[in-house]
Amino acid sequence: MTMLLRPFLHDRLLHLLILLGLALACFAPFTLAQLPVAVDWPTIVTLCGLLILTRGIESSGYFNVLGRRLVLRFHTQRRLALFLVTAAALLSTVLTNDVALFILVPLTLTLKRYSALPINRLIIFEALAVNAGSLLTPIGNPQNILLWRHGGAGFAAFIWQMLPLAAVLVSSLLLLTWVAFSAERIQSTSQESSPPQWQRPLLWISAGLYLLFITALEVDLAVWGLLLVFVVFLLRARRILLSLDWSLLAVFIMMFVDVFLLTRLPLLQPALGYVSHLPAGGQYLMATGLSQVISNVPATILLLGSLPASTLLAWAVNIGGFGLLPGSLANLIALRMAKDPAIWWRFHLYSVPMLGWALLIGWALFLGIHAV
Repeated sequence: MTMLLRPFLHDRLLHLLILLGLALACFAPFTLAQLPVAVDWPTIVTLCGLLILTRGIESSGYFNVLGRRLVLRFHTQRRLALFLVTAAALLSTVLTNDVALFILVPLTLTLKRYSALPINRLIIFEALAVNAGSLLTPIGNPQNILLWRHGGAGFAAFIWQMLPLAAVLVSSLLLLTWVAFSAERIQSTSQESSPPQWQRPLLWISAGLYLLFITALEVDLAVWGLLLVFVVFLLRARRILLSLDWSLLAVFIMMFVDVFLLTRLPLLQPALGYVSHLPAGGQYLMATGLSQVISNVPATILLLGSLPASTLLAWAVNIGGFGLLPGSLANLIALRMAKDPAIWWRFHLYSVPMLGWALLIGWALFLGIHAV
């Protein structure tokens, strides 16, 4: 019981969100019955399943094997960083940004066992990479799924409208990666003379359930998929369930509740009515700025009530994933998995300038395309 409660007692972000929710509740009209409905439960179910399965693969020890091979394969920090950033961007286009992070961040954390690498910086760049890569496809992130379903563009047409921004941002991030990481050879710090041991049964069970769970998500059977995962781990690896960061789910639940209460504030309602009357530049800044405060998925849901699912809105909310930590839920996932307090402020040293660059280049591309 102590193991389960410890994350909740020490999670300062969760405590802050609870206090914020209590403060908003004093001014926002709502009923208690509305609060459970405000939570995006499919997202919570998805996160829960991915948390369990990723910890299963991590506990199997296979990430140690793979991490050792990566250090031996890529001889410099720069090459390794370019590989991980490229992998994060590509995976996020087909597996969504959060799934890509659940695969790569635990793998990255194992690299510290074999070399003196800037692990925090690698994780930060992976978070930036999934934000840049996932904007390309309709299934890359939740906000694109919403925009794709509300808009009239087909799958290929959606990719075509996002391609210019995705190409420039991913290229810019790879250039920044080349500058930010040293060309020095990776110095091994491991004293292991033989390859690390790993638990094959746990890996195969976790990997098999991973594929089944992703399939269940695709066919809208996520709850049944989660139930299967939970039962198997309860029978075969109960300690993994006890050691999970369950407070992360509570953080996401409170974020949804706080966003709901924020949107119910009387002062905010008239402002939303004026959004559709803003010029294109105003809508662009509004969507990006709102994403910085309440995250780009809730911002998309909120703005789709006033704006069409246009290229401008799609670009703006995806750009809003950069910048401040709340801009994208993927940022929170990556930094939480790092388990290092220093990474929270270091993230903004790269993410905020990336937001400024994305805003400028996005607007320039938009004007250029519509001027043709």
